Amino acid sequence: MKVAVLYSGGKDSNYALADAIEKGWEIAYLLSVKPTRTDCYLFHYATVEHTQLQAKQLGIPHIITTCDIADPELEAGIVKNIVEKHPVDAVILGGTGLQVTQIKAVQDALLPLRVETFASHVGEEHGDLIGDMLEKGYKIMISQFAAEGLGEEWLGRVLDKDSYKELKYLSTKHGFHVGGDGSAFDTFVLDCPLFERRIEFGSIKKYKESGFSGYLVAESPKIVEKAIQKSL
Repeated sequence: MKVAVLYSGGKDSNYALADAIEKGWEIAYLLSVKPTRTDCYLFHYATVEHTQLQAKQLGIPHIITTCDIADPELEAGIVKNIVEKHPVDAVILGGTGLQVTQIKAVQDALLPLRVETFASHVGEEHGDLIGDMLEKGYKIMISQFAAEGLGEEWLGRVLDKDSYKELKYLSTKHGFHVGGDGSAFDTFVLDCPLFERRIEFGSIKKYKESGFSGYLVAESPKIVEKAIQKSL
């Protein structure tokens, strides 16, 4: 099957890509949409421009475009326009299928093209998936949040077993989704097993939109070699 991955650069889109590769599907391209505003329904805002660096590490064709509207149907039309020009059998989204608005909007837009749309890990437990990512060496940075219980101190923070344990506690206490569904938080993957090299940022600027929402702007990105694991 020839597929495109709707690629924000976050944990779920990278995990979806890894799953598609493992299944032996042909990855035609990664499709990233960088909004010019923070209130889009379907697309992440923070750090999406840096998906170009990730795509270089992956060696996969990459299409990146912009979005200046905030309407699910019109936003999905951006995806449709790309797929019309670059046909595939399916468009894959990351996640477990709880991002209903996003999935339905893209499904409806691509239905006339007879292109499937589905989330990569429908029905699975999102918390378990993140645990698996951390075990496999994913370096997951929090890039945006919109949930009570989270704050500026989480922006730029890279998840590990301890910080993820804290995140799970806060999600239970405050009622946001542990995987970030519903835009509770968005992420950017600095490193994962698919990347040839890892990404670092020279500086990070934090922007607070309200008491319970904010995002970061990552600057001066660079590609660095991965540390060599020494055998005992």
